Amino acid sequence: MKRTLIAAGLMGAFALNAHAQSSVTLYGTLDAGLVYSNNQGGHSNWQQGSGSVSNTYFGLRGSEDLGGGLHAIFTLESGFNLNNGQFSEGNTLFNRQAFVGLKSDQYGTLTLGRQYDSVVDYLAPLSEAGAGYGNNLAAHPFDNDNLDNSFSIKNAVKYTSANYAGLKFGGLYGFSNSAGQFSNNRAWSAGASYDNGPLSVAAAYLQLNKSGSSNLGGAVSQGDGTAQIAANLQRTYGAGINYTYGPATAGFVYTHTQLDGITGIDVGGATLPGIAGTNLHMDNYEVNGRYALTPAMSLAASYTFTDGKVSGSNGSGDPKWHTVSLQGDYSLSKRTDVYVEGVYQHASGELGNFGSNVAAINTLAPSSTGNQVAAAVGLRHRF
Repeated sequence: MKRTLIAAGLMGAFALNAHAQSSVTLYGTLDAGLVYSNNQGGHSNWQQGSGSVSNTYFGLRGSEDLGGGLHAIFTLESGFNLNNGQFSEGNTLFNRQAFVGLKSDQYGTLTLGRQYDSVVDYLAPLSEAGAGYGNNLAAHPFDNDNLDNSFSIKNAVKYTSANYAGLKFGGLYGFSNSAGQFSNNRAWSAGASYDNGPLSVAAAYLQLNKSGSSNLGGAVSQGDGTAQIAANLQRTYGAGINYTYGPATAGFVYTHTQLDGITGIDVGGATLPGIAGTNLHMDNYEVNGRYALTPAMSLAASYTFTDGKVSGSNGSGDPKWHTVSLQGDYSLSKRTDVYVEGVYQHASGELGNFGSNVAAINTLAPSSTGNQVAAAVGLRHRF
């Protein structure tokens, strides 16, 4: 009897030890507020906004210790609209990320599934949109460079290095998953970042092939709501730098996006007029900054000049966008904060044969003119 009790106790201890080496974490962000815009399709609008600053989502993240510095990991992440509870992408539950892989403390991480590209991983954190305190409304016009992670890559194999004294790098390849059409709706990207005390620098590249094709099972597709931009070829590359001095952080980000053979661009549920069938190349120059007035209160601001060039059978043009954002944020606790934000965008130039360019603040329907103003006040909770 005594031996039986001892054996049972040892088995229980081993079970507890094995359980302690595995973990599953529930996490996410809830962001809701009120948004006013002076012109959406020719009309002013008051609306309840979900994710005006940060995307609303929840996720599950798990890890199992396999020994020798090796871990089995997974992530399942779902974005949704806090106003009505609907998924942000059709009937897809895990519409942001869904992957499984192996992580080595020494050599890095290899994962398979739906994942974000290298622009999101390395360059976006240096921009106001990707840093989390400006985010959606402050993104570059219709998030042309994906710094605001408007889409993720399906059918993706991804490698992320370990942290080597502040240096990290990685790459991703998203398969078309279509027999005999290897390049029909595929994606690939690569990037790197380096952090050394107050200094952070990063660079990244992303290429999408035929995101407007009928192959909805490929890497990125506008047809199933995966992305808001569809083109025969999309290339994005850029670099950025941030420097922190005491309570202040200042940064600069440059990106170039090439959209050839555009099928369509959706902004805030509406189609950007006069753009289908053209080639649009855009250079984005962003200056951003943040200042912590107190440990609980901060101010953030950014200015982005976007210089565009239109070409193709639909004529030529030189559309331009100036986007200014200013935000104040107050933390009620480590997880909960309130914010107020204002964004102004001025658009000018011509969209080829289709006429004058119009303002289109990210997540809002386009203006009927070259100007658009938005103001938001909201509550954000992280868990």
